[in-house]
Amino acid sequence: MSRNTSIETLEPKSVWSIFAGIAAVPRPSKQEEKIRAHVHKVAEQFGFTVHEEPVGNLIIDVPATPGREQVPITVLQAHLDMVCEKNRSTEHDFDHDPIKLVLGEDRPSGRPIVHADGTTLGADNGMGVAMALAAAASPDVVHGPLELLFTIDEEAGMSGAKALTPDSFKGRRLLNLDSEEDNCIYMGCAGGCDTNLTWDLKTSAVAAGSEVCKVVVEGLRGGHSGGDIHEGRANAIKLLIRTLRQAPGGTLQIAEISGGSKRNAIPREAHAIVSGPAGTIAVLQEAGATVREEAVAESYEDGITIRIDPGEAESVATPEATSRFLMAMAALPDGVLGMHPKVPELVQTSNNISTVTSNFNGGLEIVVGTLSRSSSNSRIDALKDQIVSTGLLGGAAAGHGNEYPGWEPNVDSALLAKCRRVYEKEFDEAPHVAAIHAGLECGIIGQRVGHMDMVSFGPTIEGAHSPDERVYVDSVAKSWKYLVAVLAELSQDTRP
Repeated sequence: MSRNTSIETLEPKSVWSIFAGIAAVPRPSKQEEKIRAHVHKVAEQFGFTVHEEPVGNLIIDVPATPGREQVPITVLQAHLDMVCEKNRSTEHDFDHDPIKLVLGEDRPSGRPIVHADGTTLGADNGMGVAMALAAAASPDVVHGPLELLFTIDEEAGMSGAKALTPDSFKGRRLLNLDSEEDNCIYMGCAGGCDTNLTWDLKTSAVAAGSEVCKVVVEGLRGGHSGGDIHEGRANAIKLLIRTLRQAPGGTLQIAEISGGSKRNAIPREAHAIVSGPAGTIAVLQEAGATVREEAVAESYEDGITIRIDPGEAESVATPEATSRFLMAMAALPDGVLGMHPKVPELVQTSNNISTVTSNFNGGLEIVVGTLSRSSSNSRIDALKDQIVSTGLLGGAAAGHGNEYPGWEPNVDSALLAKCRRVYEKEFDEAPHVAAIHAGLECGIIGQRVGHMDMVSFGPTIEGAHSPDERVYVDSVAKSWKYLVAVLAELSQDTRP
């Protein structure tokens, strides 16, 4: 029995079967051609009409259950792409290889989980796509007219949502299926913005008698830079900079630096090749041990390692340029920067130093990517200015991109009230109604389309955006039961 076949036997079978099919199709952000074709084919097999927008979004029309044709349209929304992260030791080509699904067990609780073999799972947001398709196709699910809205590029820029117009779809109440806690109904989210800093450092040949080494930071948990940022998880790029900063002032010269891989993932690995005078390796070895011990105490991540390996280099940035770069990197803000003043335990503002890359282009070009998030427009503007100012003082050029709005909570939402009542009826307890610090497409959809009534929910997913990603089997069953009940409730709404 294949791994995927065992997954397909889980309940609800309709959801897991569709999810297994989705997992078999490569779907990196901005390369959704294969998954679009797959979902298009699945929808047509069920007899649904599929519209594809020029940008690649899919809108699937689903007729109502007989007798419910006059009910207002409900939009079920999810995104087609996934974050593609893997462990260094894992052989996997995200452009061609299927995700290898594994049925396992959560050690602390003993609950069954599904995870991937050394890569991200793609339950974010493949499970939302699967639940929407299963709800549309299952004859036992009672619903009014549905539109399934599947967007592209959510994880790398939200260009699919940004391309929507008021004419893209007809429905004006929307269930976003991209949340990751099954006891929560979300009614708001943070906005975000990428800021890139670029250094062009002067270089010289490695001096005779210099020690050259490679400083490697790895073994971190990583995770979602919105959903996991409140846990204080360690950032590999920051730990690398802390280690390099321990070298004697003005002596270190950098030849290469790399870390992180995705704009919205907390970096799990980073490394730098550096040179310095005799004794540099010994200093960095001691510094690495100290920083590692401090980081474990700060983050409770026992797997962190910082080691000094042999390295080779011909050209390096000058000591002055290296020192200025390292000081700027040490000054860049990272992690939680402010809590919401009116919503307990909600992060209001954060920044993630996401990526760093380097290459020789006349000098040594270093590009650092950050992703800032906030539910406050003024706070995110101030944070963007702080990052740019820090970069400029450190000799970098700066630019912004992928900016998207937050989703302002509507406590008077009629859809929220219905969803809350259904949850209480189905599970005999009140749901947790909240806003989320991560970015959801609802903010953009509300801005681009207008007059939308929206909520977000979904099964419990942990470790999103990292190879630790896992979804709880019983949570999928719970979320499916809830979705079916919500659709049944909405199918009784005869208002125009």
